[in-house]
Amino acid sequence: MGRAKEIIVKVIPSKIANDFVRKHHYSGKVVPNSTLHFGCFLDGKLHGVMSYGNSMDKNKVSQTVKNTGWNEFIELNRMAFDDYLPKYSESRCIAISIKMIKKNAPHIKWIVSFADGSQCGDGCIYRASGFLLIGCKVNKQILEWDGKIIAKKTLDNANYPKINGKYYSRHLLETGKAKPLEGFQLKYIYLIDKSCQINVPILPFSKIDEMGAGMYKGEKITMNARKLSGEVESNPSSKLDV
Repeated sequence: MGRAKEIIVKVIPSKIANDFVRKHHYSGKVVPNSTLHFGCFLDGKLHGVMSYGNSMDKNKVSQTVKNTGWNEFIELNRMAFDDYLPKYSESRCIAISIKMIKKNAPHIKWIVSFADGSQCGDGCIYRASGFLLIGCKVNKQILEWDGKIIAKKTLDNANYPKINGKYYSRHLLETGKAKPLEGFQLKYIYLIDKSCQINVPILPFSKIDEMGAGMYKGEKITMNARKLSGEVESNPSSKLDV
């Protein structure tokens, strides 16, 4: 694992985390729901951030696991790392953050996260960290509009007017002013409490290639092609027993 073992992970203030995410995350945006932020330090400097918080649609997501209490799960909703950190850093940092959550927030039983297969990747870091794949679908929620990439739900709130009773996003789509960004959304879960019962099918990772959902660093590429080229994080030693 090399220098990845030297990384120090600790909780940091939201302002420091959000400033880093805005600078280094591909979207340039933070998630307002993020409340728990881990900083990843190497050689005394911050080089990575993982932000956790409530899911946007908490009621719906809570149904993923049987008998889940309102505050018994959390979403990993932002990960941003710069190029300074060595290989295997992401999966190691996730594993450490999960250990810290388990120790300091024992009521949290599972973690959910989503991979953006439209702009970023199909979640190879989650797979390397021991997450299970529970969803892979065409993503119709990201739009190209007026030279910008924007989430459909952003256009469907009070900041944008309804047109003839229709949400603004629908108006843009029907008039051809916006179009869906081609790609997929992948959903992953990690059970901290191994006794939890998942209510949805666990998908084989091969499903990603079957659906044509493979993406790595914003480029469409199959998982198999990455394995052949070595462009994939696969680090069993980072899968800590948490």
